[in-house]
This record gives sequence, structure tokens and C-alpha cells, in this order.
Amino acid sequence: MKIKDAKKPAFPWFGMDIGGTLVKLVYFEPLDVTAEEEQEEVESLKSIRRYLTSNVAYGSTGIRDTHLELKDLTLLGRRGNLHFIRFPTHDMATFIHMGRDKNFSNLHTIGNLQLHKLDELDCLVRGLLHMSSPALGGQNECYYFQNALDPQRCHKSHYDLHDPYPLLVVNIGSGVSILAVHSRDEYKRVAGTSLGGGTFLGLCSLLTGCESFDEALELASKGDSTHADKLVRDIYGGGYERFSLPGWAVASSFGNMIHKEKRETVSREDLARATLVTVTNNIGWIAKMSAVNENIKRVVFVGNFLRVNTLSMKLLAYALEYWSHGDMKALFLEHESGHSLGCSVTLSYAARPTRVGPPMDWTARFETDINS
Repeated sequence: MKIKDAKKPAFPWFGMDIGGTLVKLVYFEPLDVTAEEEQEEVESLKSIRRYLTSNVAYGSTGIRDTHLELKDLTLLGRRGNLHFIRFPTHDMATFIHMGRDKNFSNLHTIGNLQLHKLDELDCLVRGLLHMSSPALGGQNECYYFQNALDPQRCHKSHYDLHDPYPLLVVNIGSGVSILAVHSRDEYKRVAGTSLGGGTFLGLCSLLTGCESFDEALELASKGDSTHADKLVRDIYGGGYERFSLPGWAVASSFGNMIHKEKRETVSREDLARATLVTVTNNIGWIAKMSAVNENIKRVVFVGNFLRVNTLSMKLLAYALEYWSHGDMKALFLEHESGHSLGCSVTLSYAARPTRVGPPMDWTARFETDINS
């Protein structure tokens, strides 16, 4: 579709994050299409809009998360709705293969698309900050868990992130990247780990035979990790008072599985829960130490590992508050994955952010352990 302002890209507007496990897609549905634009719009674009907005499922694995839809917002001076769609990365192997071609020579011939290669972490930061801005009703986007140390009184509460800097961003996808954000245009990657959401699903698949992330979480919600983990009290008969280690703390993840009798009684649910606790605790500790090193008090956890994963969010909230003695706060977002939105938002910025460190190669995101 032609647009009079040459600085604005033609419709349709998509933002896509091809992660190690999931592809996340955001689609901007314009609501202020003029009669002239309607007349100029080719039938294929009309079909795209009708197909995406009239369905909530696409094929056997594509899903539009209607609860995440953002209605009647303004992007690049246009009014419309934002739709969030996801499907497994393994269902678009052909696209990934073509994407490895830095020139996108194959993709340019499909649908006459104009494609923009954008840096993953640039998009994450831009998407997160835009999602929390007043323009998108950001006062309801960020939240934390009050009384995180008391399971009976723990509850979700909104957090005002209108003045976010400095902020530690922990992006949990297949792997984990941790960023120290000091302004909209300045951030640096300070840490990371290969043990992320892909680790949880991979180990759960091996240990329990589960077939999906949702199934793995369902199993974990019914399990007891202490049947697989060795606790401090299993070694000392209680807490290790000299070093302030409580008896319930995990001394060795899966430590009980060295005993045959324990292996014979542990359930699939217990193994899934222990895997979730192991991965989440590791992420929480690395995040806490990164925050200490950067002297940052607020830590926001994002990424599709946290999608419908309240268990891990509460574990992270508990861990950060406990280990920091209440000095740090774990924050979360209603829209836990900001990359795809960041792709769209980045188009509206003339200047690129100042990244500390060497530039990233787009194709490298398929070959490193920091996938989202």
C-alpha cells in the first residue's frame, strides 16, 4: 500500500522474532485506513488482514494470543490494533534457512516484501521500554509479587515503571541474556547462561517423555521437587546456622537420584518440578549477582519461558527477595516477549541505540546460546 509519507513503511507491518524454540510475530492492524488507501490496497494485503484477524489458530501449531491484543494504539502516526501470534520455530525451517542468507535474496521475491534485519537485543530493549510507556497504557504493563516470601499472602501487584533507569533486563528464552539498561539509547550485555527455557523443555522431554512446553509446565505444577533434590536438611538434619543456610534450601539439584530407591519412587511430575526449580534457581542467582555487580536494584524478567509460567515467576520473585534481603525487586511484564514488538517500534526511530561491545551478526543468533 502506498503511503504519502515516504518515511513510513508500507502495510502490512509485521515484527518477527525467530527464537530457538518459538517464533513470535506481532501484526499491526490499521484502523484508520483512508478511502484512497483502501482503493490502492491490493487483494493479497486484504486477504492477509482478514486471515490474521479472523482466526485465533493457524494450522496445527500457530496461535494468536487474544488476551495480549493491544487495541486502538498509535504506531508511527497510525492508529490500529496489535496482534500477537506464536508458533514453534521447527515449523518454519525453510524461512530460517533463507534467513541465513544475509541478503535475503530468496525472501525478497515472496509477496514483494520489504524486510529489515534488526538486532535482537536492540529490539528487546526498544520493545520493553515502549510496552511500558504511557502510550501503550504502560501503568498496567509491569507488575511484581507482593509478600513474595509468604506463599499464602503472595499476590500480583502493578508496578510503575515510568522512570525505568537503571534497569537489569533478564531475557529468558531458549538461553538467557542479561542486559544493564542505563537509558533508551545505551545498554550492555553483562551476563548470560545457556541454561534457559530450552534446557527446561529438553530435560523434561528426556526425563518425562512430554511433548510440549505446556505439558512440561502442567507436570511441574503437580510435582514435588524435594523428591528429586537433596536439601540442606537432608545433609545436616536441619539448617546450617553458621552460614545462614535454611534446611529447605537445595544443596544438590537431583541429588536424591543417586539412590536407587529414590529413583524407583520419584514421579514424572516430581522430575518436571525439579527441572523447573533447577533452571529457575540458576537464572535467579545469576541475575542477582549481575544486579550486585552493576549496582542495580530493579530486575525485570522477560521472555517466552515465562509465558503462562507463574511457577517460575514466583520462584524468581522469592529468590531475588530472599537472597538480596529485600533490597532487590523482581519485575515482570504482561507481554513477556518484547522482541517482535521491538522490531516494529525500531522502525520509528531514526537513530540506532549505542551498544557497548562489538556489533552482532544477524545470522549469529541461530548459532549461539542466547536465543530467545
